[in-house]
Amino acid sequence: MPLRVTFVAAARSAPLLAERFEDDRPLDQADWDEVRRAAGELLPLAAAELRYCSPTRRSRATGDALGFAPLAQLALRDCDMGRWRGLTLGEAMAREPAAVDAWLADPRATPHGGESLLAFISRVGGWLDTRPADDGVRVVAVAEPAVIRAALVYALKAPPATYWNLGIRPLSTATLLGGGGHWNLRFESPAVRANRP
Repeated sequence: MPLRVTFVAAARSAPLLAERFEDDRPLDQADWDEVRRAAGELLPLAAAELRYCSPTRRSRATGDALGFAPLAQLALRDCDMGRWRGLTLGEAMAREPAAVDAWLADPRATPHGGESLLAFISRVGGWLDTRPADDGVRVVAVAEPAVIRAALVYALKAPPATYWNLGIRPLSTATLLGGGGHWNLRFESPAVRANRP
């Protein structure tokens, strides 16, 4: 049986366009309500042998609220956005339109002085490939949507531009099966997920 890594997107009530780069705000009341509504479906994932999270307050709190007691992983941090940290995409575009265009068009670009999209995808993929490959090990990782998109692009060996076409909803899950650079994406219904963490 292959290694099974299930990513859970951290709770987030803010609209996507209001999200700030490297946002580390804690969960607000709407986020907590969202976690409570999803807990019944996601709680079985707490049976995973290994439980991790991004180091953001939102990811840690989501994992704790779901009963995962996750261990924060520095490799699962959001992309380093340099001087754009704390800005929305719209704010960065208003300040540096040519730089944002370059960043969106070239996965190697670092006009913000931080990490390139390609380096971010590689970092998250490196974490994924170093998970224990013991047969049947189940891993759950609560992470920011950007981290999950990076993991999926890496696992599927998709072109980096695919990153921009993946929508990850709060508290949604994505399961990868495999290990060592060979991954398969699995979609499951809530009933199946409840029976197979």
